[in-house]
Amino acid sequence: MRNTRAALRYAKAALSISLEQKNEATLAQDMEQVVSVFAENPALGQFLENPVVANSVKQETLQKAFASLSPLSNQVIELLSTNNRIDLLDQVALAYLDLLKKHQGKETATVTTAVALTPALEKTILAKASQLSSAEISLHNIIDPTIIGGFILRIGDLQYNASVAHQLDQLKREFTQTNYSA
Repeated sequence: MRNTRAALRYAKAALSISLEQKNEATLAQDMEQVVSVFAENPALGQFLENPVVANSVKQETLQKAFASLSPLSNQVIELLSTNNRIDLLDQVALAYLDLLKKHQGKETATVTTAVALTPALEKTILAKASQLSSAEISLHNIIDPTIIGGFILRIGDLQYNASVAHQLDQLKREFTQTNYSA
């Protein structure tokens, strides 16, 4: 994603204002709706990125598409439009939701496994995650058969790789770097 730094700045500002107004839950619901609409309609993102379309038309379209948003959410859209950053709306929404979770002491860990998580494996991974982070962890499972077995756990910038593919790769590197002669 491009312009994520700018989107993060707008998201921080939105979080600050929503916390001041004690309106963070309402803004979070609105931002979830925005993320959902953008995920379902990639053409909307392309429309907002189109430099030929005037910002006023983009803002008007968004107000019609998101008629049920709170006044604070409309202010965010208006601010983005005023600063010619309306194309960042989906990124701002994602960043806001991420920042709010961190503010609340929650974090989503991404777990990549070869097969779907079993309750026992989920419990093991949550135990490992609690060692790596003090935040309340929720799991997001990605299935990738190429890791063969085990799991890869990502929490923020931390990664714990307990996959069979990783262990095989380490073994391969060890054998190719070692020159044993008989």
